[in-house]
Amino acid sequence: MELEKTASGKGKFQIKLMILQLWRFGLEQAKSCVFAVAVFATLAVSKMIHIPWLPRYDLILLVLLAVQVWMYRSGKETLDEIKVICVFHLIGLGLELYKVHMGSWAYPEPALTKICGVPLYSGFMYASVASYLCQAWRRFDLRLTSWPHPFLTVSLSAVIYANFFTHHFIMDLRWVLLAAVFAVFLRVQVSYRVGHETYRMPLALSFLLIGFFIWVAENIATFFGAWQYPNQREGWSLVDFSKISSWYLLVIISIIIVAQLKHVKAKRPTGNPAMTREPETKKRVLSFRGIAIHPIEDSPDE
Repeated sequence: MELEKTASGKGKFQIKLMILQLWRFGLEQAKSCVFAVAVFATLAVSKMIHIPWLPRYDLILLVLLAVQVWMYRSGKETLDEIKVICVFHLIGLGLELYKVHMGSWAYPEPALTKICGVPLYSGFMYASVASYLCQAWRRFDLRLTSWPHPFLTVSLSAVIYANFFTHHFIMDLRWVLLAAVFAVFLRVQVSYRVGHETYRMPLALSFLLIGFFIWVAENIATFFGAWQYPNQREGWSLVDFSKISSWYLLVIISIIIVAQLKHVKAKRPTGNPAMTREPETKKRVLSFRGIAIHPIEDSPDE
């Protein structure tokens, strides 16, 4: 009887712990999505509020710029993270200019801040992904193990980005690239901390999960008129499921850039002996051909 009570009590404790961990995980995810939420909130509110002297796309740009300034001044984003977000804004804007020119989608509303039919705020759609990755990386203390050689990751991301442009003229290499991604990142694991617990999952799976949720976000964005696909000209409809694979590939570029930022920052001296002193826990450095990726704490059973 006592054993049954003990087992029952342990089971209840495990359930409570799981619920608590899910709550913590969801809360930190929500905090990581602050800028993305600001983007969608601005899209929704600007759809309902009309300012006669200020076109909607221009209003969205001003609001999102203000949000970025606030996030930096409040300490929610660092200067290095702002730089990464700016890089993503430019990468996204370049893709937008080309895709709109090719008729893949359109921005039907007028604006003063439009270049070749593309409003400048559109780059923030990509920057919000970078903001989320930077925030999540810091909040969950993300670590990557078995990271491939930089030549492989940089080359793969360059080919992926190029394919978004070249598939209009030559064969779409999307499925070939997806296979290459699985081959290159097959052994890569991402560890993340929730409270005092550390969890692991395959990095390729995280690509897919992020790509799926961006696709969900894309449906919300098009519903509020952020942009318009050809099949949505007569009215809103669900974004094609094939876009998940596109976002999957784009997320890879995002993570490679953010991972490089974190790697550079990890090698940067802080000037504070207390911050640079090695902790007493035994550590081993994951490396590939002499290139350190992350210090990994050895678990007691290793």
